[in-house]
Order: sequence, then structure tokens, then C-alpha cells
Amino acid sequence: MFPKDFLWGGAVAANQCEGAWDEDGKGESIQDHLPDGVKGKPSEEVESRNLKLKGIDFYHRYQEDIAMFAHMGFKVFRFSIAWSRIFPRGDEEEPNEKGLAFYDKVIDTCLQYGIEPLITLSHYETPYHLAKVYDGWRDRRMIEFFARYARTVFTRYRGKVRLWLTFNEINSIWNFPLMSAGILTPKAKLTRQDLYQAAHHELVASALAVKIGHEIDAQNQIGCMVLGAANYPRTCDPADMLAVMKENQDACFFTDVHMRGSYPAYARKRMEREHIQLQIEKEDNEILKHTCDFLSFSYYMSKCLAAEPEKYDVTSANLSWGVRNPCLAQTEWGWQIDPQGLRYLLNMYYERYEKPLFIVENGLGAKDVLLKEAKDGYMVEDDYRIRYMNDHLLQVARAIELDGVEVMGYTVWGCIDLISASGAEMKKRYGLIYVDRNDDGSGTMARCRKKSFYWYAEVIRQNGANLIDHPQSA
Repeated sequence: MFPKDFLWGGAVAANQCEGAWDEDGKGESIQDHLPDGVKGKPSEEVESRNLKLKGIDFYHRYQEDIAMFAHMGFKVFRFSIAWSRIFPRGDEEEPNEKGLAFYDKVIDTCLQYGIEPLITLSHYETPYHLAKVYDGWRDRRMIEFFARYARTVFTRYRGKVRLWLTFNEINSIWNFPLMSAGILTPKAKLTRQDLYQAAHHELVASALAVKIGHEIDAQNQIGCMVLGAANYPRTCDPADMLAVMKENQDACFFTDVHMRGSYPAYARKRMEREHIQLQIEKEDNEILKHTCDFLSFSYYMSKCLAAEPEKYDVTSANLSWGVRNPCLAQTEWGWQIDPQGLRYLLNMYYERYEKPLFIVENGLGAKDVLLKEAKDGYMVEDDYRIRYMNDHLLQVARAIELDGVEVMGYTVWGCIDLISASGAEMKKRYGLIYVDRNDDGSGTMARCRKKSFYWYAEVIRQNGANLIDHPQSA
């Protein structure tokens, strides 16, 4: 059903799990100034109510957590390095040794259990100094700072880490320029020129990181990562289909440059039409030719598009907006559940690039409830999460078996409960491991297994052979 070398695992982000926001020389990140999550306004001061400051204390409990991942049978663990742990301000010449030493220990613990690290260089965590002084990726000097950071960690972890991602959900810059690109200027004051120029700087930095990573270790496999969603027309009106085409172009703008090494014709034409003139240095086009080895993406839902969206109910999910699909169920947070959309998206990307794909985020956020006493070794009976993962993984299997798509692996998002990115809250839980922490900051941080923990362990053990074909996922 799945290839023998399929990489099963889970994924987290430093700013949502580590905590220890000011320990061992770490500098402030933009996340330390977003106490209400992506949709809140940044605060000038770090506020104690920000749950991310303590996270789930992965910084001190990583050994316990990785041991639990190993018990599930993880082949790979995706995590991010907090840029401000390595370069506290972001623009220093020399790195912070204590920050590097922390990730030495995390990586070594993974390897001890036979788990391959998959590291994201920038996961919504621009150092706050770079946001405040340079306005994030609007400033071209960010390319140099990022390249220095990338070179530092590629060199430090050479021979131990071979799988890397440059930017997390890089295409989210269109909707959330602060979280995505560290741009403190309010979005309402940014022009399309500003956003495209910032995106250009990130794309050049990403390609430069690929170049550096390959030079340091030819065994490195370096991928891009985008926010993925299947987009459908709300009706058979051709105008709705054109709305889908435009949305797909906005999404594929980044993957086209990452995977093909140049700006696509539709992007050049759109910039010309909108009078956007990118400031491109003579070396940029050569740098962009250093394309990614694989494409990775998050997938949680699909959405519909319409030429006149005001006629329909609007839905928002995972930093994007669309029109509600009447054929689909939805989560407690209104995210539409569409397993077949994952198969569709896998085919779309593979037909477009014919390079390996990696699903690095997929999962269900829900208000889990602890049982009064343990049942068969677990404390949360999350059959809804098991059903969600089962149905999505079945579609991955079909994309591989029936459609010939090359899929490297699957890392379930929030394999352990985290602070959510959207609302900086704890009640929206994705994990297969429950963490005793609440929205008011209370809790012991104790870990306990959910029913999905044992289910996923069996999926990994059987390499997906135990997945159930429910009628609606056929």
C-alpha cells in the first residue's frame, strides 16, 4: 500500500512547543509579540499571557517526548529551529553556541531512536529585531542574514540531518505578512509591490539556502513548503472556474519558482498588469535556478471559489478564505473535511513538477476531553481524529498506487498537543499525545496517550495495511 521506505512521523514548530523563550541566550521572535495568535495585533512588549512563552515545555522535556514518538514507531520527526536561538537578533556575525547545543541534543536524541530529523529553517519565527529594524523580508539585507543562519546550521549538523525545509507555508505572505515574513507594517498599508518584493527576497533566500546546503553536503535533500488546499469552483459557471485558476496561480507562484527556477509567465504578466516592478539584482536569476529537491505542503481542507463570493457562505481555514462547500462536513473550527481533496492536490503537484512530494502537515484540531480513568492505556477517546487521519491516509495510498504519485512521507501535525498558531490557545488540540495545559496557563504539563497514539503506531507498524475503506472516502 505504501512504499517500504515511506517516512511516517509527526511535526511540530519551535514557537508552539519549545517555550523557554528567554533561556540560554535566545532572542525575541515575532511570536513572543503575538499573544493572540496570527489574527491579533502585535504587542510592543512581551506579555506574560502569551501561552507560547512556555509552550508545552519541549525545551526541557524533549527526551520524554521523542521517546514517546519512538514508541509510536516514527521514522521521521519534523521540527523547526528557532532562528532567534541561533542568532538572537538575527543580524549578528556569530551564532549563539547554547542555541546550537540545544539542537545538537534534540537531533542526537532522534538519531538514538532511529528517527530521522526533518528540519524547517523558518517556521513563522522571524527574530523580532529583524522585524522591528528591517521590517522583515521587505528589506533585501534579510537574504544575507538568512544565508548566514542557514550556512551555520547546515555546517553544524552536517552528516546528522539530511532533510531540510526552507520556509514554512511561504505562500501565506499574501494574507499574513507579519507571521509569514516578519513585516511589522500593517497589511492595510502594504501595496502589492511591497508584498511581491518581500516574496522575491524570500524566494532568493530559499534558493540560496538550497545552493549552500548542497555545497556543504551533497547528501542534503532540501524542500520548499507551502500551504496546500484543493480549490473547486462553487458552480459550473466558467467565471467560477477562472476564480479557481487565479487562486491556484497565487498558490503555485511560489512552488513554480522553487521547483522550476524562474518566474512563470502568468506571474510576469500579472506584475506587468499591476505595474509591479521587482528590484532584481543581476545574480538573483542565477540563484533561483537552484531548485528544491522535493515539494512539501500542509493539507487540512479544501474550499470553493466563486466569481461572486458574496452570494455564498464564506469559510476560513488555515490562513486562507473561500466559499463553503455544501457537500462537506466541517470541524469544530469550521474547517471543511475533504480527504479526496488531498489525493487531488497530490496529483496536481506531481503532474506539474514530477518531483517527490512530502505531506508535512495534516491533522484534526478538536476539543479533546480527558477520560476519568485510563482505558486500554489511553486517556482520550479521539475516534474522530482516527477517522480523519484514516480517510486522508487512504487517499494518499490511492494517489501512490493508482495514480503513480511519488510521496516520500507523511508527518501528522501536532503529533503532541501544541499552542495553536491561529489563536494562541491550547483548547484546539491536534496531538496524539495529550498535554496537561489549559488556556489560562494552568496545568502540570504531564503527557498522556490518546487512543489515536496506539492507532497510529499500528498504522506505522503495518505500513498502512490496517487502514479502513469507509464508503464516503472511496
